[in-house]
Amino acid sequence: MVSEQPVLAVIGRPNVGKSTLVNRIIGRREAVVEDVPGVTRDRVSYDAVWNGRTFTVVDTGGWDPDARGMAERIAQQAEVAMTVADAILFVVDATVGITDADERVVKLLRASKKPVILAANKVDDQRSELEAAALWNLGLGEPMPVSALHGRGSGDLLDAILDALPDPPEEDFDAPAGPRRVAIVGKPNVGKSSLLNKLAGEERVVVDNASGTTVDPVDEIIQLGGREWTFIDTAGIRRRVKEASGHEYYASLRTNAAIERAEVVIMIVDASQSLSEQDVRIINAIQEAGRALVIAFNKWDLVDDERRYYLEREIDRELVQVPWAPRVNIAALTGWHVDRLVRALDAALEGWETRVPTGALNSFLGRLVAEHPHPVRGGKQPKILFGTQAATAPPTFVLFTSGKLEAGYLRFIERRLREEFGFVGSPIHLQQRVRAKRSQR
Repeated sequence: MVSEQPVLAVIGRPNVGKSTLVNRIIGRREAVVEDVPGVTRDRVSYDAVWNGRTFTVVDTGGWDPDARGMAERIAQQAEVAMTVADAILFVVDATVGITDADERVVKLLRASKKPVILAANKVDDQRSELEAAALWNLGLGEPMPVSALHGRGSGDLLDAILDALPDPPEEDFDAPAGPRRVAIVGKPNVGKSSLLNKLAGEERVVVDNASGTTVDPVDEIIQLGGREWTFIDTAGIRRRVKEASGHEYYASLRTNAAIERAEVVIMIVDASQSLSEQDVRIINAIQEAGRALVIAFNKWDLVDDERRYYLEREIDRELVQVPWAPRVNIAALTGWHVDRLVRALDAALEGWETRVPTGALNSFLGRLVAEHPHPVRGGKQPKILFGTQAATAPPTFVLFTSGKLEAGYLRFIERRLREEFGFVGSPIHLQQRVRAKRSQR
């Protein structure tokens, strides 16, 4: 993990309330919480502020020394988080007391030689505080009694965290802007986490054939094409948010937030399967959010000639709204053609930030209207009087007109704008301002 802010790793057995405590520390509902062990599966970082000091909180999956399979990989992620942290918050369920697993975690913590804050969670009253005192026996110093759910003791805990963390570096206001932000989205089990791991060159995200193994959005700064990029791997967007249960519902909200945070979105589609209504819905959501878009057709190694024939027809039929999005065929597991994503991302961001000078735009509109005037409707023919580009990222144009332009004519203008000026990988927003009639002034 690359971060100039001090890093706090939150460690503990499954279901001791780590994610609830993380939400309490950062002051908002970011980490996915549900009363089921193992909802957090990756190491996930969030920014936190307390008493004017900023630091990064890394939420981890539950650490279990006897874990096997998926749980074992979650435990490995927690151990990696401990190595990158400046201090460790060890969360124990005060109502359960010390377990064998807790004692084995303590051995790991001692070996890490990092400052450790011991949080005795689920202390909701005076009686629970007495139970928390028994945690002195872990040998990690004074247990900090806290109720993540109700906020009891959270201020004292945050003060103790700041004492354990090193001071952050001085801010440099002349520093260049941060890395470009990329969201990776798609249905469950299309290979989002595999792609992130291949790009990062390490097992950063828990990968399993079971769909929906990534639940929290995971940010990672990755060197790609000689530059740094911030990749946001998100939980697979569920079929319909209202149908999703429990943590899946919150994870889908997190995914939509990740799209909003991103500048460019890689939409991963399983090329070996038919394009679904869900794929189209996600692409429409990216377009409506005004983000640059790259479509990656993953699992290309599983596509034979027959599937390729049908896929081309599905693309023509289902993706008719986004012919401008660059398409890259990849195999995330093997890394085949993954390097081509950099070129596609650069092209999409360039299109997203393209600005057309007002003179060039109106010269183009004048030629367009002369060659293809708006159809006459009811004896009236609306005209484009003037145009200007109001914004970039995404490109937004305002057309001042004598009457309302039809949707079909607006689509025609967009198509010709792309032919003339590019805008590869970017949606275009067209707005019209109809001039008021003199009698209405």
